[in-house]
Amino acid sequence: MRYQRSSALFKEAQEVLPGGVNSPARAFKSVGGTPIFIEKAKGAYMYDADGNDYVDFINSWGPMILGHAHPQVTEALIAQVEKGTSFGTPTELETEIARLVVNAVPNIDKVRFVNSGTEACMSAIRLARGYTKREKIIKFAGCYHGHSDSFLIQAGSGLATFGEPSSPGVTQGTAKDTILAKYNDLENVKEIFNQNKDEIAAVILEPVAGNMGCIPPLDGFLEGIRELCTQNKTLLIFDEVMTGFRLDFGGAQKLFGIDADLVTFGKVIGGGLPVGAFAGRKEIMDYLAPDGPVYQAGTLSGNPLAMRGGLTTLEILQRHPEKYDDLEDTSIAIAEGINEILIEKGIEHQINMIGSMMSVFFTDVDVVDFETAKTGHNQIFNKFYHHLLKNGVYLPPSSFETWFVGMAITDTEIDKTLSAVKSFNL
Repeated sequence: MRYQRSSALFKEAQEVLPGGVNSPARAFKSVGGTPIFIEKAKGAYMYDADGNDYVDFINSWGPMILGHAHPQVTEALIAQVEKGTSFGTPTELETEIARLVVNAVPNIDKVRFVNSGTEACMSAIRLARGYTKREKIIKFAGCYHGHSDSFLIQAGSGLATFGEPSSPGVTQGTAKDTILAKYNDLENVKEIFNQNKDEIAAVILEPVAGNMGCIPPLDGFLEGIRELCTQNKTLLIFDEVMTGFRLDFGGAQKLFGIDADLVTFGKVIGGGLPVGAFAGRKEIMDYLAPDGPVYQAGTLSGNPLAMRGGLTTLEILQRHPEKYDDLEDTSIAIAEGINEILIEKGIEHQINMIGSMMSVFFTDVDVVDFETAKTGHNQIFNKFYHHLLKNGVYLPPSSFETWFVGMAITDTEIDKTLSAVKSFNL
């Protein structure tokens, strides 16, 4: 494949955009090379500025579960545009999609819509602190909850210690209230609670980690976290920006049978438009302004385009619950096919998969947390990435990102993907 137009566009972008991009992962720093500029997408495919087409396993980082430019979603959005794109006032659409979400997801009564997953997680933490009147939170190494200051924290000097800022601009004062824990390590979390009695406002985690690659929870981990939070009167926050309405129509709470106190959403609930949300039980959500003292607001929150795109997407998923089983079958076929090919080639690897999320790690150890994810051979992944890209398969450009399988993938795209893997050599 040739990328002359993408290369020229990237040079132009670097003149007016920091790093030439509006989100760092798009810059190909992890895998090397020049970012591909996408011109359009339809169904299971993206098409770049040079006319190349790709089977898409990024799906806009998750929301395009139905495939790109789904005709029903597109039609609904066009009709909404003709009515107006933003009002800054309440609309019936907000109530409709909120009611659908409340009815689908366990243990929530009310929803507040925002504009991004970052905003949803930031607001959920503020609400948890205000409701519990505590300041400290626990997050897990490798879990990403957006770029709010409280979440840009790296490991300190011990397993149960305060974090350190992982980005300039994040103050030590902010970092001291965030304690970093080890994913899938319940004893580590118990130790943190023991060292911080009656001080933890919330534990926030991805019920299935997706930002250190796909890492499902070990048996008993989520149940143990729920029990610890209950014992310590701490709120449990599930960050379901990735997993919400993707792993199951009721999200990870329904899939695993675990009730969180607050849950954050994004991606799928906007049907591909910028959106976020956080939700919880009535007594917690009523602590938000205008009814309660915790302030949160947004001019474009509940934007009618995002609400219409999300509502249409969710209604399609609600009418066709069998699509989730079909989507998992597709993911299994891809994972098993890649696994068989890499075994035949003698390439050490691990494949983690749950539902329609999966990752390939080039390592010989089980990947269960950030430390084991980092044992992956990044140079092999980078070579693998560019080989598949040249053969028309678009993966997330980082070994620490989850692949997202969409419902538009058919046997044709599976065969194309596995054919590309077959021709890969170290």
